[in-house]
Amino acid sequence: MRTALNDVRFTILRSGWLGRNQDIRDMARLALRLYRRIACFTWTSVGLAMAPFCLGQQSPVIAPTLPTIAPKAPETKTQTPERVPGPATHALTKADAEAWLDGFFPYALQRGDVAGAVVVVVKDGAVLLQKGYGYSDVGERKPVDPERTLFRPGSVSKLFTWTAVMQLVEQGKLDLDADINTYLDFKIPPRQGAPVTLHNLMTHGAGFDEVGGLLLIYDPRELHPLREELKRWMPPRVTAPGSIPAYSNYGADIAGYIVQRVSGEPFEAYIERHVFAPLGMKFATFRQPLPDMLASWMSKGYSLASGDPKPFEIDTTQPDGALSASGGDMGRFMIAHLQNGAFGASRILEEATAVRMHTTAWEFLPPLNRMLLGFYENNLNGHRVITHGGDLQWFHSELNLFIDDGVGVFVSLNSLGKDGAAEQIRTGFFREFSDRYFPAPLPEGSVDPETAATHARLITGRYISSRRPHQSFLAALNLLGQTRVLATENGSISVPDLKGFNGEPKKWREIAPLVWRNIGGPDRIVAKIENDRVVCIGYDELPFMPFQPVPWWSSAAWLLPLLIIGVLALAANTLAWPVSALVRRRYHASYDLTGVDARAHRLVRIACLSLLLTLIAWVVLLQLMLGDVGWIGPHMDVWIRLLQVLSLIIIPASSAIAFWNVWMVLRGRRKWLAKIWSVLLAISFLAVFYVAVVFHFLGYSAKY
Repeated sequence: MRTALNDVRFTILRSGWLGRNQDIRDMARLALRLYRRIACFTWTSVGLAMAPFCLGQQSPVIAPTLPTIAPKAPETKTQTPERVPGPATHALTKADAEAWLDGFFPYALQRGDVAGAVVVVVKDGAVLLQKGYGYSDVGERKPVDPERTLFRPGSVSKLFTWTAVMQLVEQGKLDLDADINTYLDFKIPPRQGAPVTLHNLMTHGAGFDEVGGLLLIYDPRELHPLREELKRWMPPRVTAPGSIPAYSNYGADIAGYIVQRVSGEPFEAYIERHVFAPLGMKFATFRQPLPDMLASWMSKGYSLASGDPKPFEIDTTQPDGALSASGGDMGRFMIAHLQNGAFGASRILEEATAVRMHTTAWEFLPPLNRMLLGFYENNLNGHRVITHGGDLQWFHSELNLFIDDGVGVFVSLNSLGKDGAAEQIRTGFFREFSDRYFPAPLPEGSVDPETAATHARLITGRYISSRRPHQSFLAALNLLGQTRVLATENGSISVPDLKGFNGEPKKWREIAPLVWRNIGGPDRIVAKIENDRVVCIGYDELPFMPFQPVPWWSSAAWLLPLLIIGVLALAANTLAWPVSALVRRRYHASYDLTGVDARAHRLVRIACLSLLLTLIAWVVLLQLMLGDVGWIGPHMDVWIRLLQVLSLIIIPASSAIAFWNVWMVLRGRRKWLAKIWSVLLAISFLAVFYVAVVFHFLGYSAKY
């Protein structure tokens, strides 16, 4: 879910930070990639520095000013992708779909070490097929019941929050274009003089910084009222509203709290009365912990099916991802939206309201998929598809509606799987489903070779997601989360971090000016140019978080090598302390330095050790928080504050000692090698100091 922020791991981090959500297909993939980078750098540093602990490296940095886009897009019918004749389709019948699913899922789950999955396909206002695969409890060999087994859809939960908002809009109780402070009992400050609107929240354009602390916990005693959490974790505003999409769990939570305040009902109760009840959703709840009548139907969550089950994940802010629901109940929700709010004799939205929700699009980077009111586009094969994905740590889900074809597909898996297999399974399933039942040739086009080469050079560089922490210590992850775009010899581009199902980087060819298509698929990349420079690039699968150029002062291209060299120099100088003492003792050699020279020599070694221990503490903290979000929560506040205060003392003080040592060595009679080494050490201290300032390691706030 939090793709994350992740979205998760961080946004990562659930989408969280972790991924497409953390919520999202995007967040799971990005978070897993970033987490692997952290692990890789950690163990590399261990080997090189021979330190007793690891020293490590998983939805961005302030980019050039972007043009302001009006908060509300014109309310016009969403453009349907141009359809082109394709190969003969398979008829979408229960028999054909069941045979195909039975061939796809058992093998995919076993190969990916995923415990279980539920799949629901609806068509023409009815359930065509719903099936469970694998187990909801591996130890008990309890199979998945598609009608009753509860899964955690993660950020797909937001669709219920946005539906509730639109219910109150059609009743005249909410205005999508009003300042949300009209409905709140605390104040969201403006940014560049512009207030946040519900339209901004629904399109993820409010401009909130990414918040890592609003994630998952295991202990119900740490769960607080929604208002309390929202006030405590209010993120800073980092962009003007309506200027650029940046996926935000906090924005959805604010919307859920507005529903609660305006309706006069607790959020969970409102959803039960006004969404679940009309749809007959009896195996669905936002309540945490689960009510007793539903707890026995809850699927276990797993990292690997071959491993132990994980504790029930509690979302600290319910509106963004706390839903637990069966596949059958998610099918009812899909039918209602496919029928513009109707479900049998009941309605959850008036037809005009549902159409407005499904078609009001934010034209940010045409012709890419766009943000809608709560949904986002996942158009494929010339068919209009509206969608939402969701990820917790262990559950990974996606809901897709072929809105003009009357077909909906929901899939949820209860395990992360081997090498993040759940992400590939759900993404591959939907792509193969679309190609089987709604096939079409890939869109074609071309530009002349000279223009293609010019555009490829123009887009080359480092980019980072608009969904990122800007002002907390988690901004350190921005150093590791930068994506490179490279120009190739044939005038195309390469993005090493965007890989296909075969694990190899996708290849991109320009099919229209500044529009590149994956040679092996329909997904596209688009660049936005202003004053002959790229201000952002977008990717079809992530319309809620485009990528912005990384400023030179925070680019990993030079900062990361400098930091690694600096850390190695600090480690070498620290290790030389006991080694030189042992050598002198073994050969009965004397310590030649005296007076101020000896004092400077000893102090700089103490400074090296102190700084290394501080860096190790930060890496251990980040590894714990990224490895299991159970480490995130109020219980960590004291340790975060302590580490920040120590950093505020140790990093500047040790840097001052290093430069004093340079002054003393250069003025003294020590050998030229010692003088060069003292300068190298000073540069190493300065590099760490610079990174600590730029990426917010210094301070006292426990907000992240």
